[in-house]
Order: sequence, then C-alpha cells, then structure tokens
Amino acid sequence: MPAKNKKSNPIAGSERSLRSGSRLIGPCNPEERIEITMRVRSRGILPRPEKTGALLPLKRRYLSREEFAKVYGAAQADLAKVRAFAAKHGLKVVSVSAFERNIKLSGTVRALSAALDVKLMEYAHEDGNYRGRIGAVHLPAGLVKVVTGLFGLDNRPQARPHISRAMEHSEALARGGATFTAPQVAQLYNFPAGLDGTGECIGLLEFGGGYSASDLATYFKNLGIAEPSVTSVPVDGVSNSPGKDPNSDGEVALDIEVAGSVAPGAKIVVYFAPFTERGWVDSLTAAMNDSVNKPSVISISWGFAEGEPVQGFEWTQQTVLAVNESLQAAAAMGVTVCVASGDNGSDDGINDGHAHVDFPASSPYALGCGGTRLTAQNNKVASEVVWNDGVKSGEAGGGGISAMNPLPAWQTGIVPPSVNPGHAVGRGVPDVCGNADPVSGYQIFYAGRLTVVGGTSAVAPLWAGLLARINQKLGKPVGYINPLLYSKLGKSVAFKDIVKGNNDTTGHIGGYSAGKGWDCCTGWGSPNGTSLLTGLGG
Repeated sequence: MPAKNKKSNPIAGSERSLRSGSRLIGPCNPEERIEITMRVRSRGILPRPEKTGALLPLKRRYLSREEFAKVYGAAQADLAKVRAFAAKHGLKVVSVSAFERNIKLSGTVRALSAALDVKLMEYAHEDGNYRGRIGAVHLPAGLVKVVTGLFGLDNRPQARPHISRAMEHSEALARGGATFTAPQVAQLYNFPAGLDGTGECIGLLEFGGGYSASDLATYFKNLGIAEPSVTSVPVDGVSNSPGKDPNSDGEVALDIEVAGSVAPGAKIVVYFAPFTERGWVDSLTAAMNDSVNKPSVISISWGFAEGEPVQGFEWTQQTVLAVNESLQAAAAMGVTVCVASGDNGSDDGINDGHAHVDFPASSPYALGCGGTRLTAQNNKVASEVVWNDGVKSGEAGGGGISAMNPLPAWQTGIVPPSVNPGHAVGRGVPDVCGNADPVSGYQIFYAGRLTVVGGTSAVAPLWAGLLARINQKLGKPVGYINPLLYSKLGKSVAFKDIVKGNNDTTGHIGGYSAGKGWDCCTGWGSPNGTSLLTGLGG
C-alpha cells in the first residue's frame, strides 16, 4: 500500500474490508481510468423530518427542490477546494453540482491511488469480479473536513433485485395459488376509485437491465389500460439496456408495469445506475434533486443485506450516511420513498447463522415494504399470511432489526429485541406489506412473453402507485409518513393486520413471527387504500 502522507487523514466511515469469499487476482491496471464521486458537506444542518412526519400531510409545508438546494446545497468554496485538489493530482473534473453536493472526477488507477493513499486490487467472487480496496480513503487534513464520502474506487456489486423467481401460471395453480394482475391486487386492497395518479410522477431506481417499449405496449394493451408516459434517466453512464440480464429485465418490467397499471395517469421516470455503492449514492441524489421530472414518490425494488457481523458490514458507513441523507432530503421535499424489504426471510441470504435486514429498507427515512401470500374469493381477500416458501426455497418476506440504523423515536416501545446474540434493538423493518409470494404472484409481460413473478419487488411499486393516487386526491404529496403510521394510522382500519406466519427460512436462527399489531414480518399490515386516503386526509 502507498506510504501515507503525514498530512492526510481518513475519510470517516470509508473503511472497506473484502467481501467474504473473495480471491485476489492481482493489482489493477495502473493506466485504467476510473470515475469517482466526491460528496461534500451541506451548507446547513439537514432538517430533521420526524416532527413534520407526525403531522397530517395537509398541515405540512415542504421545501421545493430549489429552496432545499439554496439552504442545504454545497458551498462554492468547498467545491473549489476539491477542484484544487483534483488539479494538483492530475485528476479531471467531469461535473460539479452544488445542487447535488457532489463533484465527479476521473483519473488513472495510478493517479487516484497516489492522491487518495489507497491500493486498488482485482478480486474474484461468485457474485462477480470486482475492483476493491482494504482500509480507508485518505485526503489532506483541510479537505477531509469538507468531503463526507468518496465513491467509485470499489465497484463490487452492491444491489440485488428483490424479484422472486418467475413461474408459469399452471405451476402457481398446482401449488394451490392463484395469480393476479396488479389492478386486481389494487382492487382487493380497496385502492381509492376514480383516481389514476394524474399530475404525479413516480421515480423508479434500477441497477441493471432495461425495458422494451413493445413489451410495455403489449402489457397495457392486454389490460385495456392507457399506456403511461415512461422515460429513462441515465446515471453514471448506465442507461436502459434490455436483453443483457433476464432477471434484471424482469425487475424493471415488474416495477414499471405494477406502478404504471395502478396509477396509469402518473408519469413514470426510470433512473438507471451501476449496481455499486456509487450507483446508490448518485442515483438517489439524481432522483431527489430532479427539478425537471420532480417525482413525488420513489420506488426501490433493490437492496443489499446490511452485513456480516463476524467480518464487518458490506455497506460502508459513508454510504449509509449518504443514502440516509438523501432520504432525509426527500422527506423535507415531500417525497415518499418505498423500498422492498427483501426476499430471503430473516437471514436476508447471508448464511452465517445470524438474522439480517436489507438496506436501504432499514433506513429510518424509507417506507419498508414486506411481503405476504394472498388468496381471494368473490373479489375479496379470503386470507393473507406472511410469505414464506420454507427452508428448501429460502424465499420469504424480509424483515427484522437493523444493526446499522438505531431505533427511531417513533418506534419506541413497539420493536422487539433482535434474535441475534446481544439482542440489540434497532430500526424495525418493514413498515407495511402487500402481496409478494410468487404463488399468488403478479402477471407481467417482458422478453416477449407473459409470466408470473413475486417478491417484495412488487410491493414497493404497488405502494408507490397507491400513494400517487392519494397524492392526486389530496392535491399535495403525503411525503414522509413513517412517524404518522406509528403514532396513529398503523393501528387504524387503514391496515389489515397480518397475524399468521413467520419469516425464518433457515429452521435454526429463530426469525420473527407475525402477531397482533406491528411485527417484523409485515409491519402494520396490508393497505385498505380508501381508508388510508381518509386517514391521511384527516
């Protein structure tokens, strides 16, 4: 590793460790060019949204994106310091945004390694080879106070689509289920009638794959629904690219088709980004600060397990801070962010004998969306239980206790201790739920064929579509509603309490069980959309 400059200091929270199972290939090509993002501090202390979030939406005042940037954007003096640092070390300034608080730089591995006191190596892993580093990133003492995070040196895959495996309709029937279109699920959940999200914009974050215009046209034509406006926004060089990864394409199609069919009057904007920590930070920043499309609801059907207690967290603390700050900013601007809680039950796919939750669903500023198995009779819900396909499948709705995000004040007295050793109490996930089991899955159209999929991936856009309808009716976005859910709405008729099932797919870590009131499997429950509109409208 390069010798440390005595005048340099580590960026707080930038420490990295290797992903479990990684194998060293060798040094990176010193002439390879890399693009990174430096995130600088806000000019003001970011507003705490908890107090506002406990108010009914019509009693709130949100900041416009322009107002927020004016008060909480980056100072020009701070950006100038980063520019000077880049010039000194032969790095190219790609873009600068005081609005988004970032400056993007590019340089060779050799130049970046010397400037930042890091050693970049290539590693092999079953999830995909990646460029990685060990330890912290360093900056001069005067600059480390300005920069709150640096992203892009490490490009390990850091996003997984929460879409459960596709199956034929006949297979779902053979397993005792019955599949639905998204509008049918909306009807079962009593979404408010006569509304279609007109005037609203739903943002979708995607980390791979793409959509086909012909697939979307066929899907909406088959439903007899006018096709919504769908546009894409590239982030960090990643754009709409269908055909490369069927699983990612299925995720993108699911998100668009679910949100678009339950709120066809809303504009759908898809933000495509790399599936890395930098992709997370830059795509969220782009969506939150999009002053052209101005999404009022954002749906995220991707995530990654919080970490491995024995070997350290996969997410760096600087990324958790950056993501939480972006979601905090969204709350101040009246944007609701719905995030899938994961499809691997209480261990979230980390086979280390411990329970885990998914981030960013575990952010206190996200609306975590869990999963159920739904059956219907005579156009009404006949039964609804926790989605859990058992040990053999390993698939179930994600949920549990965060090890990275502390217990929010609005969850005090509600969240139980973790099942992990030490029994810590942190942010409880999820907040709400909806149909997610592929046995009671969603009919979607992609890659030229009709198929059935499940996953909490479907729940986040379903909730986004519901909130777009409610925003339309209220004439004002509902924004950050978590505190309101826990102080009042969660215990009301706005939710159907799910009391049966658990999310342990291992048979040995314990997991969590559903019960009366809030729980770590289904949150407050599935929505009664019309009652929720009434409750949010006061």
